[in-house]
Amino acid sequence: MDADGRDGIYVGETERIIGCAFAVLNALGHGFHEKPYEEALVVDFCHHDIPYAQQARFPIHYRNTKVGEYVPDLVVFGKVIVDTKTIERITDHEVGRMLNYLRATCLQVGLILNFKHAKLQFRRVTLTPPAAPPLHS
Repeated sequence: MDADGRDGIYVGETERIIGCAFAVLNALGHGFHEKPYEEALVVDFCHHDIPYAQQARFPIHYRNTKVGEYVPDLVVFGKVIVDTKTIERITDHEVGRMLNYLRATCLQVGLILNFKHAKLQFRRVTLTPPAAPPLHS
């Protein structure tokens, strides 16, 4: 697990998403609720031919029983969860939640985008699969 997202997985894809987030913030400004930023990202993704799913549903299981669902804001390129926020700052709490989201969806990369302030704050979070046990000869 790499909460700083420095592992190199889907870097090009996340850079394109972040570029769209900068464009959205520059156009709309800061301070709205989360939903307008999510919707504006969708418009920008369409403009740049970036594939996305909005409000996709992922089941949450406990002991092989479905106990709920997780509905991310966006899943982009079929592999990056995008969570739009308008909070004071991104903390370890949001990173921990994103790690849970990644586990629930079996995806590896998440982006937390915070539109609260005039400067976009973002955090790339990755969940790498556990290392294989060493082989014994």
